[in-house]
Amino acid sequence: MTAESTVPSPGGQPRDRGFSPVSVIPSRGVAGGFRFPHRRPQPRPASPVPLLAADLTAALLGALALTGTTHHPLLAALLVSASMLLRPHLPRAVPGVLDELPAVCGRIAVSWLALGALVAAYAPQHALPADTLTLGFLLQSAAACAARGAVHWRRRTVLLNRPRAALVIGPATTAQRVAAGILRHPRCGVRPVGVVTETPDGSDGLPVLTTGQEVERALIQNGVRDVLVVHPSVRSQQGPLLRALAESGCAVWEVDADSPSYATRDQLAGFACRRLDMGGRRRGSFGKRMLDVLVAGTLLLLVSPLLLVCAVVLRLTDGRGVVFRQERIGKDGRPFTLLKFRTHRPVDEHESATRWSVANERQMSWFCRFLRRTSLDELLQLWNVFWGDMSLVGPRPERPYFVANFSQTYPGYAARHRMQTGITGLAQIHGLRGDTSIEDRARFDNAYIDNWSLWQDICILARTAAALVRPTGS
Repeated sequence: MTAESTVPSPGGQPRDRGFSPVSVIPSRGVAGGFRFPHRRPQPRPASPVPLLAADLTAALLGALALTGTTHHPLLAALLVSASMLLRPHLPRAVPGVLDELPAVCGRIAVSWLALGALVAAYAPQHALPADTLTLGFLLQSAAACAARGAVHWRRRTVLLNRPRAALVIGPATTAQRVAAGILRHPRCGVRPVGVVTETPDGSDGLPVLTTGQEVERALIQNGVRDVLVVHPSVRSQQGPLLRALAESGCAVWEVDADSPSYATRDQLAGFACRRLDMGGRRRGSFGKRMLDVLVAGTLLLLVSPLLLVCAVVLRLTDGRGVVFRQERIGKDGRPFTLLKFRTHRPVDEHESATRWSVANERQMSWFCRFLRRTSLDELLQLWNVFWGDMSLVGPRPERPYFVANFSQTYPGYAARHRMQTGITGLAQIHGLRGDTSIEDRARFDNAYIDNWSLWQDICILARTAAALVRPTGS
């Protein structure tokens, strides 16, 4: 089976991407190329100190209700400690104190009830009366709401006076509509300054940026800190652009411009939105690398006799050239040399780079077929993992020829490269190996990246080890 017969649809049909992708980044190696400004300081998140001070002040004021009780200093210290431990940590900016009123008052009530139960359990003769508990709860709740309301009012004032500049990426009509909607609501704290699209529609609105130089100029001159993606295909087709913007210090948000905001906590001027991870360093990535080094190093030591036997038998049955080296595309589109045992001898370099699969070639010797059916030919990739070219778990790397074709044909395929490629992955344990649907592979790979965890890697490795008893070829 040749590459030409498999690229259009090896197991699946391509989908319509909806609009022409935005092409604003020239190749970095060409004349006149550029780089977006790197290592800009990340925008500082809202400091927790003001809210912490507000909660501490409220707890101290609430402790005034304990005045006159036995062991007043100790009880006050316990109340303050409980209030600080139970203070609400909300995952997003709160537009007003009323939004967090249930959480604040609920935790304050728990603090007072716990304090009353503790005193009644250890010193029944000094149990706190109900009126003391009620007074303390009301006093602390009122103080907390007032102090937190002042903090939120101050933050909204700052956002209104100094909104964050943003670029809107997507089809011109949709992008201009979203930008206009956001501009009509300055209280959201975001100010669109330009629309990035390939084909302007001629309508009035924000400046339209169609070249990389224009995007870079807008990025620097306006101090852009947010990028709003307003069409699903932008995420899959403009991964390099979004990653370049993320690397320059921008936060990338996917805005749902047309659907109701179901099951989402984040909103921007009434539009549902969510933060996109564009392949930056993830929490736990150090643990993933340590797992790779530990497991790959241990396996290399354990299987080194097996590798030697395979190399000797392959040399005796198929002649010289035991190790097969092939260029593959890794994380962020960087090429690397993948190592395998040679099970097939291509006619030339062009066939090696563009032939899709040779799993059932009759020309193979019995030992080569055995290596492919048992996946023993993949064992040398443990060296790629140990040296950092690959990971144990991740999207399977592919050759440049197929990466270029699949990225144009299948939405989401290019986005796979925002994480380190791997020997096995979520797609592989679901049977997507060899001549199977590329669209399905891309969907499973992106689902793995979106929901990555170290435990998920361990589960995939365990399921891969169990699947080795059912050889299927590759």
